[in-house]
Amino acid sequence: MNEQQWLEELLKVNGEDVKLSEKQVKILEAAIEMFAEKGYAATSTSEIAKKAGVAEGTIFRHYKTKKDLLLAIVTPTLFKSVAPFLAKEFVKEVFENQYQSYEDFIRTLLKNRYEFVKKYIPAIRVFWQEIAFHAEIKEQFQRIFTVHVYEKFKRIVEHFQAKGEIAAIPIDSVIRMTITAIAGFLMTRFIVLPDSEWDDEAEMERTVQVLMHGLAKK
Repeated sequence: MNEQQWLEELLKVNGEDVKLSEKQVKILEAAIEMFAEKGYAATSTSEIAKKAGVAEGTIFRHYKTKKDLLLAIVTPTLFKSVAPFLAKEFVKEVFENQYQSYEDFIRTLLKNRYEFVKKYIPAIRVFWQEIAFHAEIKEQFQRIFTVHVYEKFKRIVEHFQAKGEIAAIPIDSVIRMTITAIAGFLMTRFIVLPDSEWDDEAEMERTVQVLMHGLAKK
């Protein structure tokens, strides 16, 4: 997949095609690379323009401010990583399946998000680095999770608690622990220790098993 296809696919929401000019592709590609490497605060628009091979004024013709440029990258990344069912293919694959167990659900969710992060790691790195520093990003995250994710997740947990497969602890705790386990694996795998020797399939399965059964020796 070339750079333009990669970016256009990332920016696509609800199946709507996004067409980028050659200069926009260069600007976004340069911004993603530099934000990921140096961080948003330490990167200037002049540096992005130089790396993209365009005049600094060209950036501001497409994006009014540096923050707008950041949000152009982060917003679609946020929607697709936090609210995967906003895209039809993710709804069908993750949240509309009939699972035999909660374990099957989290295994599907983990593998789905693993493939997404692996494919879009530069933009994901920018998102993870910057969410703590920008109120706009945190607010979007909270809004998307509350409006689109929480109720779907809650229904799945309630279903398997009613079947006696999940401990009768608060639903919010189950959701938090599930998200923490999945996000923790993905962040360690792709951000913290990307160059370690990983057996991804085995490590994902260990993550599922520890989440379901804890660390106690059987």
